[in-house]
Amino acid sequence: MILVGAVVTAVLMAGCASSPTPQADTSGLVWPAPPEDPRVRFVAQYHSQKDLSGTDFKAKLLGTADQVPGLRKPYGVTASPDGKRIYVTDTELRALMVFDLEAKKLQRFKTDARGGLISPIEVRTDSRGRVYVTDSVHAKLNVYSPEGRTLLSLGGSGQLQRPTGLALDETRERIYVSDTKRHRIVVYDFNGEWVREIGERGDAPGRFNYPVNLAVDNEGNLYVVDTGNFRVQVFGPDGEYQRDFGQLGDSVGSMARPKGVGLDSKGHVYLADAAFNNFQIFDSDGKILLFVGGTGRGPGQFWRPTGIYIDSNDRIYVVDSANARLQIFQYLGDKERGRDEPSADKNKETT
Repeated sequence: MILVGAVVTAVLMAGCASSPTPQADTSGLVWPAPPEDPRVRFVAQYHSQKDLSGTDFKAKLLGTADQVPGLRKPYGVTASPDGKRIYVTDTELRALMVFDLEAKKLQRFKTDARGGLISPIEVRTDSRGRVYVTDSVHAKLNVYSPEGRTLLSLGGSGQLQRPTGLALDETRERIYVSDTKRHRIVVYDFNGEWVREIGERGDAPGRFNYPVNLAVDNEGNLYVVDTGNFRVQVFGPDGEYQRDFGQLGDSVGSMARPKGVGLDSKGHVYLADAAFNNFQIFDSDGKILLFVGGTGRGPGQFWRPTGIYIDSNDRIYVVDSANARLQIFQYLGDKERGRDEPSADKNKETT
């Protein structure tokens, strides 16, 4: 667990006051603030080419420095399995933007005509390098080769109305897509064949009110942000309802505009909230452990965060949408602290 008593006593709307004050040197920007043991560390932020390598003299001379725009209205994010490329959807640019950390270049992901994008929402990649993108206006999920050739285009013909969230289960070869306006989750196999759908509109367990972002854990369980019901619902690999957590409110552990969801290697659930301008961290039973952020423009602060993705190294990617940037954090666990579980006295909640 990563529970910190001193942090959970604060209210979410004052989250920025509880976070460390951003400094020019962000190497020590951690949550919770000292003297508590750090659980999350700020790593980096990306908006444009300048954040990768700056603008070189040759680019200025040739007038090519601004040919690739920085992010404008990003929503979804993922990273390649090797961590060398970060993919960010941008609805204003109508593009999938790629931060190539190895080449130190920002570029658009070029697709063929069949796979052109109008309103890209979420993005994921698999171990074979294929890129999956939902397009809410085209009402499709497109699957591309690493080079941008369209391999599959799922939806159309009334199959999907407004696809948004996306998650992959490679072990079981399942693709999960949130069909938000139809209040359901559609499941495909990796060949693009329809498998099942989960849910319908309602507030009972297993039903949805505008489901959005998705995540899958190592056991194949599906986590659905049921945004209109202000909760996260969990389903088993076969689509059976298991549990849910969350409620509307402005206290710690409540939700207002829940968006992105992700899971780290310890099974902690991370939830971005576009109203609270932070991301909260829960245990697998939905107990609040920690929150990170608050309203602002500095490192570790947010303005309408949306997508969230956590890679196999527990690196946390959060789309800071209205600030037009991507922020990256690291869950520390026992990597830097020497242990993962806090002592018994720090496990005790205060009220």
